[in-house]
Amino acid sequence: MMDSQENALNQGNLEKEQKVESPTAQVEDAAKKAYTTKKEILERVTEIARSEDRPQKDEIDHLKTLFYKLHFAERENQMKEFLDNGGKAENFQILPDEDEEVFKAEMQIIKEKRAKIFLEQEELKKKNLERKLEIIEKIKAMATSPEEANKSYQDFKALQQEWKEIKTVPAEKASELWRNYQLYVEQFYDLLNLNREAREYDFKKNLEIKTKLCEAAEKLNDEEDVISAFHQLQELHQQYRETGPVAKELRESIWVRFKAASTVINKKHQQHFEELRAIEEENLTKKTALCEKAEAIAKEENKGAADWERHTKEIIAIQADWKKIGFAPQKMNVKIFERFRATCDDFFGRKAEFFKELKNKFAENAEKKKALVEKAQALTDSTDWKSASDKFIAMQKEWKTIGMVPKKLGDQLWNDFMAACNHFFEARNAANAGTKNAEHENLDKKKNIIAQLQKLVDQTDEGLQEKVQKLVEEYNSIGHVPYKEKDNIYKEYHSILDKLYKDLHINIARKRLDNFKSNLKNVARKGEDALDNERAKLMHRYEALKGEINTYENNLGFLNASSKKGNSLIDEMNRKVEKLRDDLKLVREKIKAIDAENK
Repeated sequence: MMDSQENALNQGNLEKEQKVESPTAQVEDAAKKAYTTKKEILERVTEIARSEDRPQKDEIDHLKTLFYKLHFAERENQMKEFLDNGGKAENFQILPDEDEEVFKAEMQIIKEKRAKIFLEQEELKKKNLERKLEIIEKIKAMATSPEEANKSYQDFKALQQEWKEIKTVPAEKASELWRNYQLYVEQFYDLLNLNREAREYDFKKNLEIKTKLCEAAEKLNDEEDVISAFHQLQELHQQYRETGPVAKELRESIWVRFKAASTVINKKHQQHFEELRAIEEENLTKKTALCEKAEAIAKEENKGAADWERHTKEIIAIQADWKKIGFAPQKMNVKIFERFRATCDDFFGRKAEFFKELKNKFAENAEKKKALVEKAQALTDSTDWKSASDKFIAMQKEWKTIGMVPKKLGDQLWNDFMAACNHFFEARNAANAGTKNAEHENLDKKKNIIAQLQKLVDQTDEGLQEKVQKLVEEYNSIGHVPYKEKDNIYKEYHSILDKLYKDLHINIARKRLDNFKSNLKNVARKGEDALDNERAKLMHRYEALKGEINTYENNLGFLNASSKKGNSLIDEMNRKVEKLRDDLKLVREKIKAIDAENK
């Protein structure tokens, strides 16, 4: 009988101990006060750290979870405000949070404090165990005979009161300790004969107490708050344990009644936490999936700012999903949160480092562009058109090789640089406007001469050659034309001139030589160096023609003259060789003409 009661009471105590460790129940108790700001949480954490009371693990974990929820929400709001003000995600930097540093310091104090209190409580439990063992030994001695029991009744009552006043003992010793105590207490009452009235009074008083405890336990079935009902039941169990025995014939029935009421509440409590545990396990699964998703994103390579911006949006979206999920089981709730936070911190830390380096690179690029702007501005008023133009062109090429800078600064630098370039080139163009006008006038003159030559094509009078030669000399006396028109006008002129010479049966080589000689005087006016330079060019051309002729002649030996295609190719190459020889002869004549001029 006693063993069944003792086991059931111990089971109730075990459930109580489990409740103390139950994450959800503890969090619900600790969360009775709402915390809406990090400041409120810091005040509470500081209060706990400075208080003499024992810090409760459930409240500490809850405060830690709430703090970092608010911490991440604050960080997201800062980023949103940054983006709303026109900033780019890649430029957002996470700054150190003084509140977080204070929070960590206070939490370390609490951790050390809890460790110290734990050791002190373990030592107290050992002393309580020793005191209760002494009480058991004293009651055991009193229960050896009816005479001892009757003689020591008042001492026995004092020991019972002392037992009640002694609280916790080591958990592994609690069951055996209670069993031995209950055994010798019942033995004492069973031997109590002389003071029968006192014993009957105790039995009656204990029955009244236990009956009220049964009624209170039965009434708990109407309590809507399952957690509160369970807590109250634990108090009733403690009172039942501390209440002495009733008459032997009533011990079983009163216990069965109390046990039945307890079973109803325990089942409700168990069902409630099974449902909560199922939800918490589901939450843990969801949070684990989010951790894995965040870790996968954090591992992806970020080749540039665009990748960081895209991954940042993905991480922020995951953080938003995390907020929607409730608590995980207590043993994993802090761990899973630490895992998630570590991934986010690592990602945003590396992002901050990337943009710090990018910012430094931007600064370096900006300094390079500023240097080019200063160089360009220093040359804006230069009148050394050729040298300055080359420098400006080189600076423009260098500008293209320099990397990016922040847009606002980059636009300003670019505008300053282009203003300097435009200022110089506009001044140069204005200075060269006269030269360009003269070149266009020369172009018109040469076109007019070509038109006159065109009219001479169908004429056959005896003075035709003199007319052509006069127009040629006039053409050669005209200065430069615009560079873009040079090749076209040259082709047009020589095309009509070749036709005229052919019609006049004038040897083309002779004609060109005459033209060369005619133009040679203009060259001679420039000085002896100009003739020497022209002769050097012709000598270079002479050697090149000889080499080209030699190459063609060597290649002719490899062709198969028996094939039709080969004959055609040979004829074409022979014509080329012949033309090259004529050109070679003309070049030689030109060299002779220069030598004659030098004499």
